[in-house]
Amino acid sequence: MVLVFFDSDPPWLNSLARAEIPSILPVWQRHLLSACDPPHVSYMHHEYENIPDTKETLIPLDNMVQRSFFFGPGEISALRRHLPLHLRRCTTFELLAACIWRCRTIAISPDPNEEVRILCFVNGRRLFNPPLPAGYYGNVVASPLAISTAENLCKQPLHFALELVMKAKSKVTEDYIKSVANLMVIKGRPHFAADVQTYIVSDVTHLGSDSLDYGWGTPVFGVPAKGGVGVIPGLLSFNIPFTNNKGEKGKLVPICLPENAMEVFAKELETMVKRDDEIDLGDAQKSSIFIGHTRL
Repeated sequence: MVLVFFDSDPPWLNSLARAEIPSILPVWQRHLLSACDPPHVSYMHHEYENIPDTKETLIPLDNMVQRSFFFGPGEISALRRHLPLHLRRCTTFELLAACIWRCRTIAISPDPNEEVRILCFVNGRRLFNPPLPAGYYGNVVASPLAISTAENLCKQPLHFALELVMKAKSKVTEDYIKSVANLMVIKGRPHFAADVQTYIVSDVTHLGSDSLDYGWGTPVFGVPAKGGVGVIPGLLSFNIPFTNNKGEKGKLVPICLPENAMEVFAKELETMVKRDDEIDLGDAQKSSIFIGHTRL
């Protein structure tokens, strides 16, 4: 999980590395997000519920491959054209999360009646009123969950998945985050539940790692290089700031899947993001969206 500890992490870390006084001083004040006494959970937190056993869907861990996919202005515009007008103002994160969740589910081909999930990390720091101190370095990240049957997600248009993602994100409020703090006390700090049917995504676009400078200059690449890391490979991915070889700025999304599933995923995604200026892209590995390939 990627946590946002400060409102402006890189400048603080840069100052620390240079032995300078940080512009934002760290603030503990743990009481601002302490559980109530007695603790009371006021929301449904499906992300911490036990997941039923899957029926047949298994991911063969001995044949996993990594690919990274680039989404520039053209690809994002192409995806938005799949949406009804009232949803085209969604965020890029919501759009990519919905698209990749749907394509991934098609690729792993679960039982149509099985539940599939998407879990995303939401920074709740700016949801508090009064605001948390700028230097507050506690965890203010929530992980809302959206759920669908595999059949509905795969057969419905993209906006079906998008609305599920948007609804899950919209649940995160100040009270929701305080409810999570209470749940942590009541249930003994459970980890969020995840299995092969779960796609987990974190947006590190605004983390600021590209501006970190410990004295040797800013990094060429300073964010996760692979997706699917963790106890169960293939679940976790990131939205990463990236500039392609054409100079286009966009988001890079590393994906980890079994080789056969990856081929299905890439072709499905390629169809979704085909741009007006591309006539015949052919194999997905040759298109502008495809960046790299690694066998694990």
